[in-house]
Amino acid sequence: MKIYLIRHGQTDWNIQGKIQGSHDIPLNETGRRQAELLAKGMDSRPVLRIFTSTLTRAMETAEKIRSRQKVEICSMPQLIEVEFGKWEGMTWDEIMEAYPEEYKRWALCPDEASPPGGENRDQVLNRCVWAVKEILRITGGREDVAIVSHGATIAYLVSYMMQNHPEVESIIVENASITTVNYSPLTEDFMLLEMNDISHMEESKKPL
Repeated sequence: MKIYLIRHGQTDWNIQGKIQGSHDIPLNETGRRQAELLAKGMDSRPVLRIFTSTLTRAMETAEKIRSRQKVEICSMPQLIEVEFGKWEGMTWDEIMEAYPEEYKRWALCPDEASPPGGENRDQVLNRCVWAVKEILRITGGREDVAIVSHGATIAYLVSYMMQNHPEVESIIVENASITTVNYSPLTEDFMLLEMNDISHMEESKKPL
């Protein structure tokens, strides 16, 4: 079984360096173009189902894939981005200035601290684990699928599948990237085949 972990296309908040979290920010013009190129890139990676976060930026990206592959989309709230509470809508510099002590605790002890009003690591990991197990239950572990989600959430998904190696903080996921994982229903093991592929984005450099 191939699992394609896909991050949504670009948004205005991505450009501005703002934390999006659970805020429902749509794709911008560049993001919609990225989603189209991503969908073309997925032509060589046919899937039987698409599972997506319920946030608009992920849903818009998933719809571009469905428009070419004509498969079912299943929205899962467990795949939304990490919730950053009061930090959402702020840049990291603004957060460090406005919440110096809270940021320091979170940066030093992410297992114990969480952003004010946001999720802690266990909460995020638990819903990611639930999502993976539910997807395996639905597919029987034998259908190639796409999972359209968000940068931090995909990092948690990869870390869980790889048994916490690499660690969440070391995983960088770019907009409209594809990370490929193989799952064996016989051994129940995951194998990382490709990380953060954006080769399909080369066309975006050409004049329209």
